[in-house]
Amino acid sequence: MPRRILVIANPASGHPRRAASRLRRVVAELERHGCTVVIRHTGAAGDAERLAREAEPAFDLIVAAGGDGTVSEVANGLAAALRPMAVLPLGTGNVLARTANLPSAPRRLARLIAEEAPRAIWPGRAGERLFVAMTGIGFDAEVVAALSEPLKRRIGRLAFAWAILRCLQRYRRSEIVVEIDGASHRAASVVILNGRCYAGGFVLAPAARLDDRLLHVVLFRGTGRLAALRSLGAMLVGLLHRLPEVSVLAARSVRVTACPGAADRPPLVEIDGDIGGPLPILLEIAAAPLLLVAAPPLGLLPGTASQSACLRQ
Repeated sequence: MPRRILVIANPASGHPRRAASRLRRVVAELERHGCTVVIRHTGAAGDAERLAREAEPAFDLIVAAGGDGTVSEVANGLAAALRPMAVLPLGTGNVLARTANLPSAPRRLARLIAEEAPRAIWPGRAGERLFVAMTGIGFDAEVVAALSEPLKRRIGRLAFAWAILRCLQRYRRSEIVVEIDGASHRAASVVILNGRCYAGGFVLAPAARLDDRLLHVVLFRGTGRLAALRSLGAMLVGLLHRLPEVSVLAARSVRVTACPGAADRPPLVEIDGDIGGPLPILLEIAAAPLLLVAAPPLGLLPGTASQSACLRQ
């Protein structure tokens, strides 16, 4: 039976003209498959979560059309309902879409949304918020805070490079305590993932699976600009795991606190690309899964992922 689909679209995601064109093409293909499609646009932060939470029971599927922030909001709106969702990636990073191996061609993506059965994935929970891709504390969050949205819409991923340069220029040392399943670690920054991809196309946790109930914690222990540059360079060429100051650990529970007196202000926190609440913060796997429409293998097979698998989207 053709699906009844609600598309929650963020018109501010990605390059507006290209995103609008892609949205129209995918919707046209969905209708060609016999689906009934209703589009509701967001106008401000929080709208996607509200629209997902208030979606009428008649809809079989909720589609998040936007970037990682839009996907995260829709996931939070559906958290208590256990209703299936799909992703129409329109943003700059599209981390969940890359991790889940979603096709980029509108015709193939529409066919998947129209026909594929939903699969259970396990998001993380950062405080009171679900995250479907990552939570970062420290340098990662500083880059997110420095990112110019107008610049990102104009030049795409290059805006991240500009934000990184700004953060390196004004780099300040900080230290955090990361408790991983009760074991304490000191780090300069940390990224917590529940999928293998990071920052739109880089593999930080090759063994991460969307369908297991584990988080993957990337600890960056090196401090200073040189350590940050070394980590960035290693990530670009897929050799981050070889750096002695970087560790990737699986975890069920992660608690992050700021070291007293380590910096003039506490490290920032970002959750799925949006600045989140202050430290301390507790991160765990959510109490219930999300149902995601995606093609097998859904980025699930440990050890088989390559950097190119994320980058080719």
